[in-house]
Amino acid sequence: MSTNTSAYQKKQRRHARVRSRVTGTSTRPRLAVFRSNKHIYAQIIDDVAGKTLVSLSDLKLKGEQASAPAIGEAIAKLALAKKIKQVAFDRGGYIYAGRIKQVAEGARAGGLEF
Repeated sequence: MSTNTSAYQKKQRRHARVRSRVTGTSTRPRLAVFRSNKHIYAQIIDDVAGKTLVSLSDLKLKGEQASAPAIGEAIAKLALAKKIKQVAFDRGGYIYAGRIKQVAEGARAGGLEF
């Protein structure tokens, strides 16, 4: 039996660690980010009520607007329209770099506070 840990198992451990510390409330919901190889998704979730308040993906944005910073800015715009100003950022077990970081920076530029 090998003692090597796969990248998938490491991501699962990181995700569990992050989720144990980050929860969304009605006053400060959670901004959860998921990325696949081709697409990126963002949701603002109230974990206490168990409801998704706002969601967006690059599938809804077309062309040049589908970049990660644009997703962050667009989710911030939708959140501010629902009077959500502060969020807790949930990177979903991904390392805070690349597209995950770009979504966060776009959300901050759009007016969200974490």
